[in-house]
Amino acid sequence: MTHGVGPGGAEPPEDLTATEAGMWQAFRNGSVYDLSSGDTVVDDPHGGHPWGPERTVRARVMCWLLLDGPPALAGRVSSLKLVGVRISGVLDLAGGTVVPYWELRGCRFERDVLLPETRFTTVRMVDCSVPRLEAARLHTEGDLHLPRCRFLGGIRLTDARIGTDLLLNQAIVHRDRSGRSIAADGMTVGQDLQAEMLESHGELSLRSATIGVSLSLRGARLGNSHTRLALNAPQLTVERTLYLTPAGVGAQARSGMTPARGTRIQRFECRGGVRLDDGRFGDAVDFEGARFLLTDEQELSLRRVQTPELRFLGERPARGRVVLSGARVVNLVDRADSWPGPGRLQMGGFQYENLVPRGPFPLALRLRWVDAASAEYNPEPYERLAAVLRAGGEDEHAREVLLARQRRRRESLPIAAKLWGYAQDWTVAYGYRPGRAAVWMAVLWAAGSLAFARADHPPLKSDEHPAWNPALFALDLLLPVIDLGQVGFWQLRGGWQWLSAAFVLLGWILATTVAAGATRTLRRT
Repeated sequence: MTHGVGPGGAEPPEDLTATEAGMWQAFRNGSVYDLSSGDTVVDDPHGGHPWGPERTVRARVMCWLLLDGPPALAGRVSSLKLVGVRISGVLDLAGGTVVPYWELRGCRFERDVLLPETRFTTVRMVDCSVPRLEAARLHTEGDLHLPRCRFLGGIRLTDARIGTDLLLNQAIVHRDRSGRSIAADGMTVGQDLQAEMLESHGELSLRSATIGVSLSLRGARLGNSHTRLALNAPQLTVERTLYLTPAGVGAQARSGMTPARGTRIQRFECRGGVRLDDGRFGDAVDFEGARFLLTDEQELSLRRVQTPELRFLGERPARGRVVLSGARVVNLVDRADSWPGPGRLQMGGFQYENLVPRGPFPLALRLRWVDAASAEYNPEPYERLAAVLRAGGEDEHAREVLLARQRRRRESLPIAAKLWGYAQDWTVAYGYRPGRAAVWMAVLWAAGSLAFARADHPPLKSDEHPAWNPALFALDLLLPVIDLGQVGFWQLRGGWQWLSAAFVLLGWILATTVAAGATRTLRRT
């Protein structure tokens, strides 16, 4: 390519087409170069209507303008602003430093856009058709905007550094040869990553990515029919909130805002597994209204996630598993109908400090939630729930949870221990209802008093014995440690010996249960 006055000169190269010469002049002037026809069908960059030479510029001419273009006209700032332009050839800016402002709207790329290790101030491509964006280790001082763009071969932003915001709102991204739609492992975004109403047809990979403010996938639709994961984001760090929530649709909807009442909404939907293991979220993880369509082998995995608030308020997954093993949250905001059923919830090591239910969530349903956490007996989920309820002043509910723990444990015991467990449950509720033990003590005392009153028990020594009192004798048998001066002075024969031995044994069991219950009550006060 020959320049009129050499590289960076004011005169255009001699071999530019008329369309390219117009682009060159608009670049120097900093004005918008608009080649659209005004017909929305013809101007659709994603449609099938052909764009001829009158709307076509060569990619290498664009590269020349961006890397070594002519100086701006006096009082102007050089910039490349194109509307409705077809770019032929591969746009290759790999390793370059682009100073001019770059904004493309409604443009159509015939070949891939290559931006690996390129440095920009700000890049804006809006509603453009791009076969593939290759931008590993891209660096921008400002924004990278790609809203409403379509990428037929995926996006690669591995280890990219975005100075402020990354926008992918309403973009449509298809998978590449490796099955990924967006590969952004290790990417850093200075402020927000907004991918609201994104359509991802492949794996969205954000492994070890860092987002400076919030990550919004409101209304996004993620799907991957080729591998197990639709969202693969272990060790993701979001300084504020991850939103997998509904988005408003239409002119009244505002990006990043909760849809107003009456606004048509599109909920977040994911067809495929989600992996957020070891993630760190500064404010919250919000699943309100989210829909997860999983297979039996797929998971919504939140292993070892740490966040002040988990809002588990989506639809109940019909299949697959929800895994919270090792996760740590402060507030668990949930609904009874959001959790999966037995065998499809794992909560080993899940720690939460407060329960904030949305809507009715009675204790019976909360116990089913804990029961669903493991196919085999595991005391930890029960103990955690009881501790949280006790910390909230719900002592009675905490005792019910611990009683449910004993009943669940009983199911895993051998037959003899199981029968003994049923006896403990029926009599004293494993000690968690001490009032019942006191009632049994009174009943046994009354029954023993009547029974021992029907027989005459001769004294062991005729000259050393108290007056016979069947009520005191029965009470002396039932109360361990305390000596009422009746036991040890009378001869018991046959069945009366067995009856007295049974009273002593039952007395120890019941008295120990009452003492344990009283100790727990005093400890709580």
